[in-house]
Amino acid sequence: MSTSELGTSGTARVYDFAGIGVGPFNLGLAALSEPVVGLDGVFLERRTSFDWHPGMMLEPAHLQVPFMADLVTLADPTSPYSFLNFLKQTGRLYRFYIRENFYPLRAEYNQYCQWVAGQLDSVRFGTDVREITYDDGVYRLALEGPEGPEVLLARRLVLGTGTTPYIPEACAGIAEGGGLVLHNADYLSRKSELQQQRSITIVGSGQSAAEIYYELLQEIDVYGYRLNWVTRSGRFFPLEYTKLTLEMTSPEYVDYFHGLPQERRDALIRSQKNLYKGINSELIDAIYDLLYTKSLSGMTDTRLLTHSALTGASWDPASWTHTLELQHEEQGASYTIESEAVVLATGYEYREPAFLTGIQDRISRDGSGRFAVQRNYSTGVEPGEIFVQNAELHTHGFVTPDLGMAAYRNSCILREITGREVYAVERSIAFQKFGAPDAVHQTDDIQHLPEQMEFSMSQFQSTSQAASQIGETA
Repeated sequence: MSTSELGTSGTARVYDFAGIGVGPFNLGLAALSEPVVGLDGVFLERRTSFDWHPGMMLEPAHLQVPFMADLVTLADPTSPYSFLNFLKQTGRLYRFYIRENFYPLRAEYNQYCQWVAGQLDSVRFGTDVREITYDDGVYRLALEGPEGPEVLLARRLVLGTGTTPYIPEACAGIAEGGGLVLHNADYLSRKSELQQQRSITIVGSGQSAAEIYYELLQEIDVYGYRLNWVTRSGRFFPLEYTKLTLEMTSPEYVDYFHGLPQERRDALIRSQKNLYKGINSELIDAIYDLLYTKSLSGMTDTRLLTHSALTGASWDPASWTHTLELQHEEQGASYTIESEAVVLATGYEYREPAFLTGIQDRISRDGSGRFAVQRNYSTGVEPGEIFVQNAELHTHGFVTPDLGMAAYRNSCILREITGREVYAVERSIAFQKFGAPDAVHQTDDIQHLPEQMEFSMSQFQSTSQAASQIGETA
């Protein structure tokens, strides 16, 4: 097994940090770290190219955040990797301007990310991290790359492997049993197969469930299927998007949330789902209008079922039918529905990657075994050594998966890695206060590296060069 890349002295190259996984968050970190002189980072992604939620690239679907929540703008508006520069370089800036809509199409955002990734030498696709070990201040990453096995060395890690489709326990059996059951992550690739069935049931309450229901409802008369939408929620909650609510996507709210006891934080996350898992209100209205339009020519074969928790499911291959067991949570009544196809728009969950097995002693955890993520987004037993992207919902709140907070988080991570504020890190942007006046947490209290570990950029460069002398030789 070869050791990847040699330093100028012939010793193994030791990167300042390795980002594992290249979704929008780590891609943003790659773009922001690229111009930093003396900073040597690498980003590893097992997929062969960037492709963000390909199963949900519905033609009219757009982001729920404005274009300024791109990879870089909120940290560096002058960056060449901004969404506006992407539009300029691809000849679409004036068309976007005339469109008069701040919200990029989802497919357009994906193209933008691909455009950025194609310009960054630090991003390596087709490279799978198999195992990580630690020795004497250096992480050793065993990789499987396009040219075979190799080893890469890095002083710090930034975990950005993202989330995976969540399959409810009640559906675990039928999802593997041979019937037509799929997560919405695979919707587009199997849409035509779905529409050949006599009945389709969507399970879920968020934006993805609504988008799929709306699209299938549009063609229900063409294919003649029955369409069910089942949700445990009491109603179809709109995404709360008022301006004072948006102030919760701020450093101050993260300070406040992080300072709460863990039990209280867990309760808040459960109660705040409509802040980040709701449905665009315009889409809710469009669904109603479409139902109304179709009702003019007779009742459409569709049902919207609220308050209904999925408690079990079975699959009968003889009749090619799934039976979903449901319980109405207000009435306490149990009932079943039958459906030939089931789409699980049940969200995503974070699963720790297997490659962390060898460095469990380097990871700090809470009483429930989750990452104990510090305010500065690190979760290592040593400060500023292991960072997480989108794995800190339980410590930093509902803003964790928000694209609009990604540049802020990356600015914080870069500050911890370099020991200086490469990009200005906002400390106060909200008009409101989230805690009692004598208990408001200030961003100045963010945990930094210990004072003796902070260093200037010149010291950072010299220590980087010195450390490269002790790496493994090829």
